[in-house]
Amino acid sequence: QVQLVESGGGLVQAGGSLRLSCAASGRTAMGWFRQAPGKEREFVAAISWSGGSTYYADSVKGRFTISRDNAKNTVYLQMNSLKSEDTAVYYCAATVTSRTSVVYTTSDRYNYWGQGTQVTVSS
Repeated sequence: QVQLVESGGGLVQAGGSLRLSCAASGRTAMGWFRQAPGKEREFVAAISWSGGSTYYADSVKGRFTISRDNAKNTVYLQMNSLKSEDTAVYYCAATVTSRTSVVYTTSDRYNYWGQGTQVTVSS
């Protein structure tokens, strides 16, 4: 019922921008996580099913924007002012929910995950 397909990763210079996309079907709350080599997966951003509620990790607040277009079954992560510490594999996550306004910030709340897309920021 739920399929996640990620795209948009790549190599970018510090200060540049990238937009990640996640094709997601179903009534889902969505989130973005990232994992750098040798480190634990960390929360980046989350958005409710309705798109009306969002939440960001402090490290990306003001630089990243999560949004969704349910008509297109797509969630986005617009990443601006990228820093070298943003380098990681970024994962799209989803959980089926009937709640329209809730967001989830921990990985255990999500049931479905994308394959991940590499984001590399060079300085």
